[in-house]
Amino acid sequence: MKQYITRRLMGAAALAMAVAAGQMAQGASGSIVTVASTVPPNGDVNPYGVAVVPDSIGNLVQGHILVSNFNNSLNLQGTGTTIVDIAPNGATTLFAWIDAAALPGACPGGVGLTTALAVLRAGWVIVGSLPTTDGTSATAQAGCLIVLNNEGAVVETITGNLINGPWDMAALDMGTTADLFVTNVLNDTVAGNGSLVDEGTVVRIDLGLSQTTMPWVASMTTIGSGFPERTDPAALVIGPTGLGLAPDGTLYVADSLENRIASISNAASRTATAGIGVTVSRSPSLNDPLGLTVRPSNGNILTVNGNNGLLVETTPSGAQVSSVLLDKSGSPPGSGALFGLSPAHEGLFFVDDATNTLNLLTIAP
Repeated sequence: MKQYITRRLMGAAALAMAVAAGQMAQGASGSIVTVASTVPPNGDVNPYGVAVVPDSIGNLVQGHILVSNFNNSLNLQGTGTTIVDIAPNGATTLFAWIDAAALPGACPGGVGLTTALAVLRAGWVIVGSLPTTDGTSATAQAGCLIVLNNEGAVVETITGNLINGPWDMAALDMGTTADLFVTNVLNDTVAGNGSLVDEGTVVRIDLGLSQTTMPWVASMTTIGSGFPERTDPAALVIGPTGLGLAPDGTLYVADSLENRIASISNAASRTATAGIGVTVSRSPSLNDPLGLTVRPSNGNILTVNGNNGLLVETTPSGAQVSSVLLDKSGSPPGSGALFGLSPAHEGLFFVDDATNTLNLLTIAP
């Protein structure tokens, strides 16, 4: 069970005081400070998605961090309905509380917010939903992508036969257009009843954008397919998860069940699937990689492990160059606690599901 916390936690502004007081965990790649609790007033837990706001517009403030919650206050997976806004100093407000009964479009199964979370410069927030009715994979349904405006109000949903359990997302934001890259983990997974099925996908959704007109879908294309996936009593579902887009157009995928990082070339322009992609790196340090992002300073790939709580840094050529333990609070320590990641000016923002917190890892340049 996830731990519920209500204490006010230190913000980035208290970093120097934390160092002096010895309150920061030291790691091989830097130091960790807790920014804030991710638990909103309705008690949602299990933070998954993390996205830094790129520009100020409406209720979106540049540099603030949005976090989506996957579980409700009863800790049932696939039932979380909130997005929390966290300032760098730790101040927390509720950005959105999504009512499944009031959605303006289809979303099969309702609302259970996943790691798929993006904030676009035009002021649109897009979050994935992989819902259940009772927290078990037996009731999981296809879900959708939910689009919110800059005030936190839901304006539309994105569905289609290619969207089936949207699990994580990366975005290429070009101002008047955007490409969303989405992993899907429910293609025949529930029917498999715990057996491995090789039907996980990566889908590119090409959007048209403006600040005044709701985003519209220009096309959807499957650019990755055949990734292994299965249901799991503890994790609900395991399959292709984190995504990160490199400057050269390569999309990296965390292939959780194969303990590897895969690459898909020309992700923004390809018109056909690359299958399971090309293996960039595999074990030993990769152990159920979940969250994934690309480090802006050097292009290295950062992943977090679901089985042991490690952050692993991997070069584009596949060398695993460093690792650091981010979580010691899971059961067992480091297990199943890490999902969403987002680069920060000081290092890396990440959520810890075992403590329901947003944290900052400082990383040397």
